[in-house]
Amino acid sequence: MTEKLVVVISTDTPVGVALNTAALLGVALGHGHDEIVGPDTVDAAGNQHTGMCTRPIPVLRASGERLHELRDQAAARPEVVVHEMHQVAQQARTYAQMADTLAGTKPDDIEYLGLGLHGPKKAIDSLVGALPLYR
Repeated sequence: MTEKLVVVISTDTPVGVALNTAALLGVALGHGHDEIVGPDTVDAAGNQHTGMCTRPIPVLRASGERLHELRDQAAARPEVVVHEMHQVAQQARTYAQMADTLAGTKPDDIEYLGLGLHGPKKAIDSLVGALPLYR
């Protein structure tokens, strides 16, 4: 089974926040998936370089409304892992504060800044196939 990873960023997100969102979602996508990061490598001079992602991770874009729909659709598929970055996390000072605030936030009130999706290529493509690249 071929697996695929993608990051989808909200078109409403300012560039700096979008870059931070993509970085945080990249970390989340690597968590629990040891095979995603390859082994360290060495260049011709013998300098060591730490391992990096062994797969491409396209960065796509969608409206905030579409991110809500996409999150719900992806979460309904048990074979797809969904990682989220939302305004609650972006505004929190600590992880505990984020968790407490999120616990009191209605799902419809969550503003998604981005999503990271990991799963079978066919499932991921069916979810994000029509989305454009983030440019």
